[in-house]
Amino acid sequence: MTALVAALLAGGVVGLALGALGGGGSVLAVPALVYLLGFTPAAATTASLLIVAATSATALFAHARAGSVRWKAGAAFAAAGLVPAALAGAAAARLPQAALTVAFAAVATAAAAGMLRTAAAPATAPAGDLGPVRPARAAGAGAGLGALTGLLGVGGGFLAVPALVTVLAFEIRAAVGTSLLVISVNSLAALAVRSGSAVPVDWAVVAPFAAAAVLGAWDGRRLAAKVPGPLLRRLFGALLLAVAAFMVVDVLI
Repeated sequence: MTALVAALLAGGVVGLALGALGGGGSVLAVPALVYLLGFTPAAATTASLLIVAATSATALFAHARAGSVRWKAGAAFAAAGLVPAALAGAAAARLPQAALTVAFAAVATAAAAGMLRTAAAPATAPAGDLGPVRPARAAGAGAGLGALTGLLGVGGGFLAVPALVTVLAFEIRAAVGTSLLVISVNSLAALAVRSGSAVPVDWAVVAPFAAAAVLGAWDGRRLAAKVPGPLLRRLFGALLLAVAAFMVVDVLI
C-alpha cells in the first residue's frame, strides 16, 4: 500500500468517526500517522494538529450556518487555552517519544471509556438546571483542553463537549458547535509555536489525509442518521481501546 493510499484511507476513517460521533475521531489520527505512515510521535502530533484544524474549521462553518455556535462564550473558553496550548505545543517536540506515546494511549483510553459510558447510558434529556456558571472552573477547563490539544495533537471534542455542557451549562447542540471553535483556536495556537521547530511536515501525506478527513466527515453525518448512536459509540470505543493497548505494548516491547 502506497503512502498516498494509506493517507486517504486513514483520513477517511478519521473523518467518518468525527462526522458520525461529533468528537473523538481525531484520536485515531496520531496512531494512523505513526503506525501506517511511519511518522515519529512528535511529527505525528504536529501533523495531527494540521488535520484537526482543517476538519474543525470546516465543521465549524457548517455549525455556524445552523446557528449552533456561541461565539462570545466560546471565544472566552478558547482564550483560556491559548497559552497552555502554545506552551504544550512547544514542549511536545522536546519530550521523549515513549512518553508521548504512553500519554496518547492514556488519552485514547479515556476517550474510549467516555464513548462506552455514553453508549451504555439511558437516553434521557439533560437536566434543566446545571447550577451557576463558575468562571474559575470554566477557565480551568479551557486551559486543560488547550494543553491537551497542544501536547498530543488531538482535538479534544470528547472532553470539550462535556465541559461546555457541565461547566457553561450549554445545550448539547450548542456545545458541539462551540467546541469546534475552541478546538480550531487551540490547534492554531499550538501550530503557531511549532512552526519554528525542527519537526518537518510531510505535506505529500498530510494534505491528502486532511482532505479525506474533511470529506469523510460529511459521510459520517449521513452514517449517523442510519446507524444507532449507541452502536456507533460501542464500536468506536472498542477500536480506541484496541489502539491504546497496541501503543502501550509497542512501547514496552
